[in-house]
Amino acid sequence: MTETIKRFTNKFGLPRIIISLFFILLLVTAVIIDLSFSTLMSDILKRFGMYGVMVLAMVPSIQSGTGPNFALPIGIICGLVGSLLAIELGFTGGISFLVSILLSLPFSIIIGWIYGLLLNRIKGSEMLVATYMGFSIVSFMSILWILLPFKHPEMVWPIGRGLRVTIALDSTFGEILNKFWEFEIKGIKVPTGLLMFFFISCLVVFLFTRSKSGIAMKAAGDNPKFAISSGINVDKKRILGTILSTVLGGMGIIVYSQSYGFIQLYEGPLMMAFTAVAAILIGGASAKKAKIYHVILGTFLFQGLLAISLPVANQIITTGNLSEVLRAIVQNGIILYALTKVGGEE
Repeated sequence: MTETIKRFTNKFGLPRIIISLFFILLLVTAVIIDLSFSTLMSDILKRFGMYGVMVLAMVPSIQSGTGPNFALPIGIICGLVGSLLAIELGFTGGISFLVSILLSLPFSIIIGWIYGLLLNRIKGSEMLVATYMGFSIVSFMSILWILLPFKHPEMVWPIGRGLRVTIALDSTFGEILNKFWEFEIKGIKVPTGLLMFFFISCLVVFLFTRSKSGIAMKAAGDNPKFAISSGINVDKKRILGTILSTVLGGMGIIVYSQSYGFIQLYEGPLMMAFTAVAAILIGGASAKKAKIYHVILGTFLFQGLLAISLPVANQIITTGNLSEVLRAIVQNGIILYALTKVGGEE
């Protein structure tokens, strides 16, 4: 029995066991203090699908050897541009969602390629430089959001010029995936379309990692010297991983926006990379190793903890309005813990 527990602990990882037990404890506490179990589970499933694709964007960058993509806002900006163009061109409904993704692809591929060239020039400092690249692109685009010549009345300010801080998606592709084949089980809403999109994306990335190009990319990330001796162009594979990560980041923000119901511009994307990086690290990934199940497990635990901990804390601590303070403490605490695991557990 002791050996079985030891093997399970070594395989699953002690940090994930502790986090999972804490998650279950919060869930039980929520039931005891009469919080709606169905509402909490519905929120967990929604957040799981919302953030999943952005967390998935970490897999190609880690496997190609450039580490967790702290410059995820670059891909997010490409996705936002695609969404804005789709709305500006007058598309609505599911077509608007698909056109947003298609229009984001050229931006993601070109900018991902340029960013990949930069990463090849700063090998060894990718994570540090990537963080500042993410902050820089958000600041730069905050200027362009005012200057770009968009005219759609739902996107621009009624007085003056520039795009609004938040743009409602009620008339375009808001909740288009969430409501696709949505059903309820004992009050728990299951956003079928949202979860299907996430799992299909996971499947596509998984199949790519099993392809000839994906295996070569992983070899370049695991052991560059061995890869070079095998005839693999390491720099090209690092660029490929960066492009794929940027493309997934762009798709991820479109999925997030449709689920949230709004497009967030200006400083909205600033800190999104940290939640994505923290989620995959909690799932068991490191700066050099990442698998699909790290994405699924990490996203569920990270977003599950956030979804449950705040209502529970608000119910227990009724003095004053501490919801925003507690949200910051819980979220940043999890991110801080996750970043201590960036080197892995070995």
